[in-house]
Amino acid sequence: MNRRAYSRTTLLARFSRTFRFRCPSVVLMICVLQFFTVGVHISAHAKTVVNVALLQMRPEKNDVTANQEKAEVFCRRAAEQGADIALMPEMWSIGYTRFDPDVPKAREEFYKDALPENSEPIQRFAALADELDMAIGITYLEAFQPLPRNTLTLFDRNGKKVFSYAKVHTSDFKPMEASMTPGDQFFTGALDTASGPVQVGAMICFDREQPESARILMLQGAELVLTPNACKLDELRLQQFKIRAWENVMGVAMANYPAPQQNGHSVAYDADGNQLVLAGEKEGIYMAEFDLTAIRNKRAKTIWGNAYRRPHRYEALIQAEQAPIWQRIDGNGKPYQPVLR
Repeated sequence: MNRRAYSRTTLLARFSRTFRFRCPSVVLMICVLQFFTVGVHISAHAKTVVNVALLQMRPEKNDVTANQEKAEVFCRRAAEQGADIALMPEMWSIGYTRFDPDVPKAREEFYKDALPENSEPIQRFAALADELDMAIGITYLEAFQPLPRNTLTLFDRNGKKVFSYAKVHTSDFKPMEASMTPGDQFFTGALDTASGPVQVGAMICFDREQPESARILMLQGAELVLTPNACKLDELRLQQFKIRAWENVMGVAMANYPAPQQNGHSVAYDADGNQLVLAGEKEGIYMAEFDLTAIRNKRAKTIWGNAYRRPHRYEALIQAEQAPIWQRIDGNGKPYQPVLR
């Protein structure tokens, strides 16, 4: 049976057929009125839940085919467990495999693994999302000009693209991401789920370590933020992620690589900063249940988020100049220039 929810019209039709020959017309009318009354009561008090499956998978290095096959297996398992959204770790298509800058032509070989958004390995997950009635966030090294990007494409449960987001804060302190094209904006989109639409945004790994990323997504209306990751998640980074949820009154969900590549600890927090799930180091699927009703109710009353901000006082935040103490050399041995990235 398809996982898509029946509409109230469908339920009412079934209800009417059941009682058509058992109730006089007046009684039938009362039954129908009670149906709507109970429905309204339930709607007012029931939770609106979205389940996010964090796919903490171990890759087959940069074997794109093997990684896509494994991701499909994990997506199918996530759908069986009732997931509304399945999220992969950062740049899953190549297992976040780095190149050695000291090896001749290594950078050029790395670029050959880049995939266009409309390629079969990516679009197969659009078809899979439609088949499973489950949104899928697929991460990959995206073919792009002049250089590839670190990208997340979110397909909804009908296989329709919600957005493609490229990592804005590329990790330019490392040769690999210093050799890529950074994204130039953040995205939030309306994701259709069985519980109704939810505003979903995305940030990737080092993006979440910059408070501006989550703040912009909050200002765009994001209620839930998906975060593919590929680094060690220590206590401070987990607390940092928790604060992103609390200060912006949003749910946040992060999928990381298991040991030995990273240390797992895929995690999710609700808008109150409550931990919904925390994985260990092992490979697996970790499910986070977000109560959207609670998030929306909190947003209507909180002092955080965009309730009492003073953006007209924040001019310094958009200045690119750096004091000498903050100036750095990038992963390619060149002076890091923010305005060029």
